[in-house]
Amino acid sequence: MKVYGIIGAGGFGREVIPLARNMVESSHFSEEPKEIVFVIEDKYEYNTKFLNGYRVLKLSEFLGMAGEKFFSIAIGDSVARERIFGSIPMNEARPFSIFSPTFILLDNNYIDVGAIFSHFTHITSNAKIGKHFHCNIYSYIAHDVVIGDYVTFGPGVKCNGNVIIEDHVYIGAGAIIKDGTNKSIIIGKGSVIGMGAVVTKSVAPGSVVVGNPAKPITVD
Repeated sequence: MKVYGIIGAGGFGREVIPLARNMVESSHFSEEPKEIVFVIEDKYEYNTKFLNGYRVLKLSEFLGMAGEKFFSIAIGDSVARERIFGSIPMNEARPFSIFSPTFILLDNNYIDVGAIFSHFTHITSNAKIGKHFHCNIYSYIAHDVVIGDYVTFGPGVKCNGNVIIEDHVYIGAGAIIKDGTNKSIIIGKGSVIGMGAVVTKSVAPGSVVVGNPAKPITVD
């Protein structure tokens, strides 16, 4: 028995679990019996045992199940993704990546563990992507982009070539990052790119930038 746990039963988790089902029911996976479940951290309560037809389990219950276990963390908070990943012993469950059937991947790319690629997402060539990356619908990543760990792309993000995105960056829906061919554009660790922003130059770590062209704002 193989068990695939989608950690997070919120909106994004409910969007992701059908993609996981499509993957594990495909011919590329073994015919061995399998189950897909929602998983929540033990500190939370959920008022139902089933959600959208899938069982809801506490993390300790999931880890205690018999069989081979795999997990994907479908939670928008990148700090929570890192915390949860660090809390799960690899001898008990292993991360797996989720790729929609409409995801396009071209040549010589590297994708680390736990990625989620929603419908109509696209990576061209020679990109490197870190752990537990989230790429929402209609987003793309062009050539020679380097993305750190626990980065999130909202819907419709356009990341052009020769860009470096450091850990825990959040990029809002519809944002555009200019090509860094002449000088790599660096999006600093923990920064936030606002919805619809057009990034034409590097962003300092921890900054919040908005607008066209994107400029920093002060956050209290």
